[in-house]
Amino acid sequence: MSYNTEYWNKYVENSDSNYNEEMAKFIRDLAVSLRVQNVLEVGCNSGNDLKLFPQEFDVSGIDPNESAIRKASQSLPYFKFKVGSITELPFEDSSFDFVFTRNVLNYIGDENMEKSVNELFRVSRKYILNVEYFSDNESQIPDASISTWNRNMYKRWLDFKVKIISNVDMHEEIDPKKSKFTLIRKI
Repeated sequence: MSYNTEYWNKYVENSDSNYNEEMAKFIRDLAVSLRVQNVLEVGCNSGNDLKLFPQEFDVSGIDPNESAIRKASQSLPYFKFKVGSITELPFEDSSFDFVFTRNVLNYIGDENMEKSVNELFRVSRKYILNVEYFSDNESQIPDASISTWNRNMYKRWLDFKVKIISNVDMHEEIDPKKSKFTLIRKI
């Protein structure tokens, strides 16, 4: 899997300016309402989407960027963070009640999507949430500074034993980038 370290190191440097408090509230409130015991964010970067989780929650994050994990560990020392890849998550099967990605699968090339989705499914015990830029045909996003794709997670989850709970556009007040919210429950 190709990884542009320079691009992502710059992203980490600017992660505070990329913080979306409404999205962080939304994800926290969803996890609380689902009454989950533990949470994994895959592609957590510096932990922005995890900032509002109560310290007593069992929260983990994984990201391939060492700088991001270092920053997340410093700012959220009561949570667990690891350097790792979505294509080989270093966790046991069914380890987490709630596994989520936000704008992570948009950066995964077609050659690694199947393995990435399989890994999300494998480590989840109950729920998986994907918040990703959407396209029915999963087209590449033109003129991006790094290779990105629109994804159709609803279609991807149809091959798994899951119940699709929600597949809607995120409200623009929560995510002005207009991503798609797909929540599934393992059966």
